[in-house]
Amino acid sequence: MEEKYLEAKRTLQEYNQEHLLNFYENLTEEKKEELLREILSIDFKQLENLYKGINSTKITSGQKIEPIEYVDEAKLTEEQKQNYVQKGKEVLKSGKYAVITMAGGQGTRLGHNGPKGTFKLGINPDKSLFEILCDKLKKLQIEYNVITPWYIMTSKENNNDTVKFFEENNYFGYPKEAVKFFKQGEIPMIDKNGKILLTEEGLIKEAADGHGGIFEAMFKNNVVEDLKTKNIEWIFIGPIDNPLVQMTDELMIGYSVSEGVLATGKSIVKANPKEKVGVFCKRDGRPSVVEYTEISEEMAEETDENGELKFGESHINCNLFNIKAIEKIGNDKLPYHTAFKKATYIDTEGNTIKPTEPNCYKFESFIFDAFEKIDRMGILRGSRENEFAPVKNAEGVDSPETARELYKKYYNI
Repeated sequence: MEEKYLEAKRTLQEYNQEHLLNFYENLTEEKKEELLREILSIDFKQLENLYKGINSTKITSGQKIEPIEYVDEAKLTEEQKQNYVQKGKEVLKSGKYAVITMAGGQGTRLGHNGPKGTFKLGINPDKSLFEILCDKLKKLQIEYNVITPWYIMTSKENNNDTVKFFEENNYFGYPKEAVKFFKQGEIPMIDKNGKILLTEEGLIKEAADGHGGIFEAMFKNNVVEDLKTKNIEWIFIGPIDNPLVQMTDELMIGYSVSEGVLATGKSIVKANPKEKVGVFCKRDGRPSVVEYTEISEEMAEETDENGELKFGESHINCNLFNIKAIEKIGNDKLPYHTAFKKATYIDTEGNTIKPTEPNCYKFESFIFDAFEKIDRMGILRGSRENEFAPVKNAEGVDSPETARELYKKYYNI
């Protein structure tokens, strides 16, 4: 361990982060080893570059942002719908379909102690978000006599609790062998001076690297290899916190097959031009998503000849990928976006700092940045009431109360 310590110390001196070893001697042997392992796994050059670019925006001079074509489900003919649905059913029946659920978050904002997926929505019978999603796979099992592989991306923070929850609930009656857990990556948090933070325990303060880290995590944890071994062709990737997520949408699958695209994203129309959501677009001719902070008020309010917003297709994180698209995206890191957050940490004197306002930078990658690696993708417009009931806030907008009402209305309960 002495050799690792000296290597870590040299690296920290090079990047002016020596404070990370300030409390090394106070740690147990096990924790010392963990800290050294964390330090030696950090890409310090990357962090340095991220810190230098914290005030930059993603739209750079010369980038061309244009509206993207989409298909509105509501305007399809009955014949088109039936054609898509039939092709979608064939994929589901063939066993060449899998679902990945991004469930790395905790339910802190909901006042819930535990992984967000263990949060109960308050319906009758009361079910957790995990069970609500599992019910959709069990429905396929009954209808098509097929076991759809279910991969769940957890985090370092909630993995053990998530696995335990599934075991305690007997996997909600779904075959245990069809469910696989894998962890998303993490990246250190830094203060306003570019210094990496330490936890109260004296270890590196890290945060999950965002849902865009899913591709790297899939390769690192052999998920892609497992999908290929199972001859999976289509993979749905969606969030845990939307009980209305249509993760086995026959129409969406059939549309993707028929149109010959390698990926399709579900959209819903922006509630209004100022709604704080990312919207699908073309960036320099390639599919992308532009964030609400990146476009001007003029662009946000621009309408087409039908009076619809040109940039009105909200990305709701419902994504369908062909295995070829995932291989094309690869395991390269997607660009990071910066968020200014509050975080408790220990300072260089060992004092615990509990801030009342944002004090550090967190870096996240977003899944939609992967779209730019695909030449062409489909955008399928659905409806808010049938597709989107996010559970993010304890009360008000996108809360359990609003999600519960949308869920009850959709299922007529």
